[in-house]
Amino acid sequence: MKLQADLPEGVNVINAYTRQSVSINGQEYLGSVLVPPSGAPVPWPLTSMTELTEAHFEQILLMNPELVVLGSGPTLKFASPALMKSLMKKRIGVETMDTPAACRTYNILVGEGRRVVAALLVEP
Repeated sequence: MKLQADLPEGVNVINAYTRQSVSINGQEYLGSVLVPPSGAPVPWPLTSMTELTEAHFEQILLMNPELVVLGSGPTLKFASPALMKSLMKKRIGVETMDTPAACRTYNILVGEGRRVVAALLVEP
């Protein structure tokens, strides 16, 4: 019995997560990363939630998501709502969870064909 749904060609899938890296389509990315539904993942230059600025969310806007899954690292931490103004103005949803849960959630949503971006914080 097949338990994994077929994904369209070119869809990014998160294969694994460690405290230092994320594996996307079999390629390991060290550090924080933005994962769009298709196209190349983009390094995200931060190492903790305290470093987040509005500019980090502006970078996500360029990917045109309908939803952002924000992985806050190994434990759940929330970003200030004021930082996410640019996303809220565009009516883009944001769900915050720890990074392992964000990886799993992203895979489910991208498998449903949603325009989701995973913003994954990986602490050194």
